[in-house]
Amino acid sequence: MLSYQHSYHAGNLADVHKHAILSWVLNYLTKKDKPLSYIETHAGRGLYDLASEAAAKTGEAAKGIEIAQAWFKGSDPYIRALAAIRARHGKDHYPGSPLIAQSLLRPCDHITLAELHPQEVEALRGAIRAGFDRDQRGATVKIHHQDGFDLAQSLCPPDPRRGLILIDPSWEIKSDYNTVPDFMASLSRKWNVGVQLLWYPVLRDGTHVHMTRRLSQLFPDALCHEVKFPPARDGHRMIGSGMFIVNAPWGLDVYGRDLTQKFRRANS
Repeated sequence: MLSYQHSYHAGNLADVHKHAILSWVLNYLTKKDKPLSYIETHAGRGLYDLASEAAAKTGEAAKGIEIAQAWFKGSDPYIRALAAIRARHGKDHYPGSPLIAQSLLRPCDHITLAELHPQEVEALRGAIRAGFDRDQRGATVKIHHQDGFDLAQSLCPPDPRRGLILIDPSWEIKSDYNTVPDFMASLSRKWNVGVQLLWYPVLRDGTHVHMTRRLSQLFPDALCHEVKFPPARDGHRMIGSGMFIVNAPWGLDVYGRDLTQKFRRANS
C-alpha cells in the first residue's frame, strides 16, 4: 500500500473524470448557505508537478488534463479550481482532490484528510499551508496520518452532518474490492445523509465488476458513472474510470451524461 506514488499518474484521464465530478458536487453543495463536511480517505500529496521526472516518465498528464481541459467551459467548477490553483502554484502543477476541495469550499466548511504514506502526508501539509495567503481565511482543514478507512468510521457522522466523503484508495490491496462495499454500507448506516463518492479503475480483466454489482445491490438508487479511454501504455490494465455515488445530488446524472459524451468524442 505504501509503495503507490500518484505523482506518476497525476492529471491522467482518470483524474479528469474523478475531479470533474468531485468539483461539480462541491459546487452544488456550496450553493446552499449551510456549512458542510468534506472527508477524504486517501488524500495523497495534494499537489503534483507535471514537469517532474515522475510525470514525464509515464506521460499520462500529457494525454490527460493537458488535452482534456479544452473540453470544459471556463465556468465549469473543475476548470475554475484548476485555474485558481495554477495561478498560485504555476502552470505545470496539477491539484489533487484536497486542493480542489480547499479551492471550492468556504470558511464555514470543514475538511478532514487522511493519508498513510509518511512522505505524502508531509507534502500534503505543505500544499495545504500554501493554498491561501496568510490573510485569506478558507475552510478549516485537519490532516491525519492515519488509515483513511479507520478514520472515516471514527468520524461518521461528522459535524456538520451535511457533506460528502471521497473514497479513493490505490486499489493495490486487492481485498479492497471485497471490503469497500461493506465499508460504504456501514458509513451509510451511520451517516445516511452523506454523499459518498467512490472512485475505482475500470480494468481490462473486469476485477472491478463484482464490486460494482455488490454496490448496486446495496445502493439501488445510487449513480454509477463510468467512462472508457485507451490504456495509458501497452499492457496497462486500466481502460476507464468509474465513480459510484451514493446520495447523488440532483442534476449530477445530467452532468455525467455530458461528461460521457466528452470522453466519447475525444476517443472517436
